[in-house]
Order: sequence, then C-alpha cells, then structure tokens
Amino acid sequence: MKNSGILLVNLGSPDTCKTSDVRRYLAEFLMDKRVIDIPFLFRFIIIYFFILPFRPRKSAKAYKQIWTQEGSPLIVNSLYAAESLRKALKNKYSIEISMRYGSLSIVKGLNKLAKENKKIYIIPMFPHYAMSSYETCVEKVKSIASRYFKNIELKFHPPFYNDKDYINSLALTIKPFLKKKIDHIFFSYHGIPLRHLKKTDKTKNHCLQTENCCKKKSNAHLTCYKHQTIETTNLTAKELKISNSQYSICYQSRFSKDSWLSPFTETEIIKAARENKKNILLVCPSFTADCLETLEEIGIRAKENFIKAGGKNLYLASSLNYNKDWISVLKKWIENS
Repeated sequence: MKNSGILLVNLGSPDTCKTSDVRRYLAEFLMDKRVIDIPFLFRFIIIYFFILPFRPRKSAKAYKQIWTQEGSPLIVNSLYAAESLRKALKNKYSIEISMRYGSLSIVKGLNKLAKENKKIYIIPMFPHYAMSSYETCVEKVKSIASRYFKNIELKFHPPFYNDKDYINSLALTIKPFLKKKIDHIFFSYHGIPLRHLKKTDKTKNHCLQTENCCKKKSNAHLTCYKHQTIETTNLTAKELKISNSQYSICYQSRFSKDSWLSPFTETEIIKAARENKKNILLVCPSFTADCLETLEEIGIRAKENFIKAGGKNLYLASSLNYNKDWISVLKKWIENS
C-alpha cells in the first residue's frame, strides 16, 4: 500500500508493575470475549470475584522481575522495532505501534496515522491465527475504524507462520545455540483451549473431528492455530537441518483447568531433566517480542524448575524483537503490500 501508514499491533502490557496497574490491565484483557469465551455475566463474576482479587499481586511480582529502566520489555522492544523500521524505510512511511489492551491503545495509533494517511496497513505481530491474539486485534481495529475512521482504507497482513522470510529470521535466532551441546530443542507456543480450535474452524467439521486433522489438507488450516504451530516448527527444523528426534512441540501459559493444547511445556522440561537431558533450548515462536511469557515464565520459572528436576542448562532463544533480519522482513512486507 503506497502512501500508507503502518500500524504494528501486539497484545499489550500494564503501564507499570504496580499491582493497581496490573489489575487494570488484566481486567481489560480477561474481559475480552475472545480470551475467556463464556457469557458476559459468568465471565464478569469469575474475573471480578475469583481472579482479580488475587492474581494481580502475583502477576505484579512476576513483572517486577523483568521490568527494565525503560519500562515493559514488550513495549520497549516494540518501540525499538518501529524506530528501526522507520530508519530502514528511510522515513517514507508513518509507523506507529498499538496494543490491544492497555494505554497504548489501537484508537490512539489509528488516530495518529489517520491525520496524514488515507490508507493504513495493519500488521498484527502474531505468526499464528488464534481468536485470543490475531483475531481479537483485527476485530478491534475494524470496530474502531468503523466508528471513528470510516474514510480510512484498511489492509491486514495475514498470519505468517509459514512465510519463508519469517522462518529464516526465526531460524537465525536459534543457530548460535546449535554450537553448544544441546540435548533437545523445545518449540514452546502459547497454549489455547481446545474449544478455540473448533470455534475458529471455518469448515465446522475438521478441527479435532477427524484423525490426524492437522496433517490432512483443509481450508480449516487457514485459521487453525495447532496446524500453524506445527508448520512453523517443521519448516524451521528443516531450515536448520535438525532431525525429528532433536526437537518437539509443547504449549505454555495454560490459564484454566479446561482442556488445552498439549503437551505442556512445564511437564515436558521436567520429563527431559529426568531423562538425563541436561542441556535444553527453548524457542517461543508465538512471541515476536520478548515479554512476560518468555522472560519470566520460561527464562526464570521454567529454568528454575528444570534445574530443580536435575537439569543443568536451560537456554532461551530471544524473540525476534528488533534484530536486523526481522526488520528486513517487515520492510519487505510493507514495500510489497
């Protein structure tokens, strides 16, 4: 899209790691019907009476462990990515970042871009389609635009789980670790409830309804999170020339006791330690920018649990953040849009 503004969209972060700010952020996040997909009244009761009185304090402690002098790692990494992209594109495009939740809102980002642009190219920073990430961001942008920016033309970048350039940039974050003694590589993706797979299945008769559904060709794969995580993993392994026995897929950040995608990262790494796999590498392709789920959940908690179970080294490959290879990929998408 020539002469257009660019909006990079991610999920979000609290303004500070104070419990009050974390509570405000979690309330907005968890009340999203695409995150906790139950009727409003039940969602409200569960969140305001059973989650928010307790969880914000615990989450605030986690945020404090990764908070930087510049602020939230997710926000900081996103801002640096936007600035690096502006320079790479020689300031030919207006580029802003927005978050689905929090004060760095989508409406603010659209408002800045709409002042000078009639076209806006939105890049949701999620490689894989999920209703609780890619879908909720896209629908929020559409909702705001239809209300406040009716004369703006929007174009959305699709999930890029199998994009060759994305796969290459992901592989480059892993390559340096292959020089070390690594007993196993875990591709750890953010988990989602199994019912979300069925809800996003446009065919309504494929996901989790046929044997080996992720391996059978179907239009359902266009919005199937599980299939897309498998594709990303296999394509990256092929790029790195690593064998099937050297890596596996797992899912992290489980939130409730519902049926979620498995196996779970927390149990898989402990199992690895008990199988005498002393040195493991964790890669988190769901996240294009380092955040609480990578830096604290994996980099601190998972590492502690792995060592406690008998492991020696848990290495964490950094997210794409604003490294030059990733910025080059974003630049190419924008110029070819």
